[in-house]
Amino acid sequence: MGVAEDDAEFEIVDEPKAGLFGRTRGEARVRARVRPATPRGKTERRPRKQAAEKSSEPREQRPRKENAERGERRERAPREDRPQREPREPREKIEVDPEEVGKAAAEFLNGLVTAFGTTGSVKVSRVEEEIEVLVDGSELGLMVGPGGATLLAIQDLTRVASQRRLGDQDTRLRIDIAGYRERRREALSRFAQKVATEVKETGSPRMLEPMSSADRKIVHDTLMEFEGVVTRSEGEDPRRRVVVEPAE
Repeated sequence: MGVAEDDAEFEIVDEPKAGLFGRTRGEARVRARVRPATPRGKTERRPRKQAAEKSSEPREQRPRKENAERGERRERAPREDRPQREPREPREKIEVDPEEVGKAAAEFLNGLVTAFGTTGSVKVSRVEEEIEVLVDGSELGLMVGPGGATLLAIQDLTRVASQRRLGDQDTRLRIDIAGYRERRREALSRFAQKVATEVKETGSPRMLEPMSSADRKIVHDTLMEFEGVVTRSEGEDPRRRVVVEPAE
């Protein structure tokens, strides 16, 4: 078979049977095969119990330095030990001559006229408790703007510039450019009277277009003495408007 005797394995399947006179009957049957190789033993491993016992040993607990430091940081001084902020002293009210306010406004407006690239003269007058500054000249439409929007912005800028320079907070300042405010007042007064007449005749209220606070005041003042109608404002800026309605 080409196999060493030690590597072969034999097994007798059938033996010959004995016959008369010592003779045998039949043939013997033998099964032969190559002995299978013995498998290698598995590598011995450390018992799990030992590993479990090792892992079950309590670890030495060490305090975390980080947590200790955090705890120290959280400890703050009591509120009683904190320095108290001193209350601010109220600003001392400065009394300024209204004429000085007018001069500061005129100086600012003269510079603004030059910045707009045009020419004009500035005149200051006092009407009761209000300082009026009139700018007159040609080609001043750019300083008025559509619907007087630029004029209102210039009035606010002039007021702020005068307040910062003099510290005045009380003087009322009114700016007019190229007679726009006066023309606007006259036009609004005529329009308000016309609307009031229609409301009185028809008995139906009339809501006007949105107006600035200055224009609404003109309408209210004009119709204050107009018999048969009353006025009120409703809505929110910039859509606030005047309503003219029949008096009860």
